[in-house]
Amino acid sequence: MLKKYFEPGALFSYKGYRRFFISGLIFVLGASAFPIALAVTVLDKGGSASALGLILAARVAAGTIFMLIGGVWADRLPRKWIMISADTFRAALCIILVFVSATNLPLWAIGLLVFLMGLGDSFGAPAGSAIVPSLLPDHLLPAGNVAKGIVAKVGNIIGPGLGGLAIATIGADLTFAFIGASFLIATSLIFKIKEPPRQDNPEIKPTFLFELREGFKLVWEIKWIAASIAMASFQLMVIVAAESVLLPVITRREFHTNSVFAISAAMFSLGGGLSAIAAIKFKTEKPGLVAISLWGLFAIAPLVLAFPINETFVIAGYFIAGLSIGGWEAYWVTAVQREIPQEMQGRVFSIDMVGSGGLMPIGMALVGPAVLLMGEKNFLLSAIFFHVLICYLVLLVPGVKELRDPRRGISPISEQG
Repeated sequence: MLKKYFEPGALFSYKGYRRFFISGLIFVLGASAFPIALAVTVLDKGGSASALGLILAARVAAGTIFMLIGGVWADRLPRKWIMISADTFRAALCIILVFVSATNLPLWAIGLLVFLMGLGDSFGAPAGSAIVPSLLPDHLLPAGNVAKGIVAKVGNIIGPGLGGLAIATIGADLTFAFIGASFLIATSLIFKIKEPPRQDNPEIKPTFLFELREGFKLVWEIKWIAASIAMASFQLMVIVAAESVLLPVITRREFHTNSVFAISAAMFSLGGGLSAIAAIKFKTEKPGLVAISLWGLFAIAPLVLAFPINETFVIAGYFIAGLSIGGWEAYWVTAVQREIPQEMQGRVFSIDMVGSGGLMPIGMALVGPAVLLMGEKNFLLSAIFFHVLICYLVLLVPGVKELRDPRRGISPISEQG
């Protein structure tokens, strides 16, 4: 059955994409174990929910601050070399965390290293999204993007389990060494990718600020992109920040183990992978409507945290919540690659990443104080209401339901593959 994907002209017959795919799988195995090791390290050192929230926010904050710079350089330099540099930098930080985790250094030192990890993310992520069109022909982009998303989900299913197993057997400090090694192995495959050179159309190279301004102008002109980014920004600030910080805190408190935290994260990824596969097979003229309707299911995650009846209830809830993200990943990236010229995709993806996560550090930092002010359960239930309301409001913006500028007409995204 898998043989057809390797036949001439099929997805994995393209050597560059195949290496990119395998590299992504290895990388995400380590990357998905990182927050498990980080949370355990912080909590074992006596950190509170507020401290964990601030440290997690440090990484997102760095991405927010530097992502636009990373996006512009992803449109200026060979993207594979940006990815290699970012992966190597993050691997070095993991090696440093091995020693920091094993010592009595203060939590702010961990926070600083996590901030620098976000700096690496800000260059690697836009380049990783923008390089795909140079590895595949246009008609394979939908399948290539979904396969990229699915490999992330598969890695996220296995990664938390490997992270939990590593922590239980060798400790959190050496788990960071395992993560760093996976980053180096992954980047070794990127060396062999042959990225076609991009031609600079202007005779005079535009300035950095001009290119950045042009990216913002293009996003603002395409209202469905601007509205979708705004939706994600507010939702990540409230509901995703709340879930990210409180999942390890609540499950450790209620069940006296790290396993529920790791298994819940893995089941969330499994749900996302299954929904992504279903989405690429589902033909629709309104992919945005389908994706945002599914995205509403993310509310299940804070719901089970508000009522942690037992371990099975929480884990099952996270599987259902995971179904929320597959549709968005299946349609969004392909739509952006279709609507945006290739020479501007690095900037647009970086603006998306900054806009989507721009307020998340604030949300993470405020989770602890909000819980003290409102109470844990009331805070989670309020986040659920906010999430569902924003999903409804964004669908009122023209073009969001179709993920296409209304001035250009409508055609089913999934039929392109």
